[in-house]
Amino acid sequence: IKLPTGKGDSLTLSSLKGKVVLIDFWASWCGPCRRAVPGLRTIYDKYKSKGFEIYGISLDTDKTDWNVAVRQDKVTWPQVIDVSGKIAGDWNVNYIPNVFLLNKEGKVIATDFSHDQLETLLKKEIGLKP
Repeated sequence: IKLPTGKGDSLTLSSLKGKVVLIDFWASWCGPCRRAVPGLRTIYDKYKSKGFEIYGISLDTDKTDWNVAVRQDKVTWPQVIDVSGKIAGDWNVNYIPNVFLLNKEGKVIATDFSHDQLETLLKKEIGLKP
């Protein structure tokens, strides 16, 4: 996956290899996606220094709406945008929010989990006591 960031450059998913990565498909107009941000922010702040990263993929078609949502929600993890929806299609994303957890080797190890389940999975993958 290689998609544009809000600054106009691109960020590849492969650049995060070696970290446990949550791929988060979302959009500014998706209420459940936006309501999930505070919980994700808590988990991100707790585990980012331990080898965890979030790769947010917006399915917005309007970059302005996307950038406003990122600012309003105080999202600090890497964000990219999939305006065409091609990557979402490649990943069989039929609804949002939709999340995938990848291990340090880049293999999908979990999908469709709660924040509590995410934290348990992270502790296991990062090597912390559950």
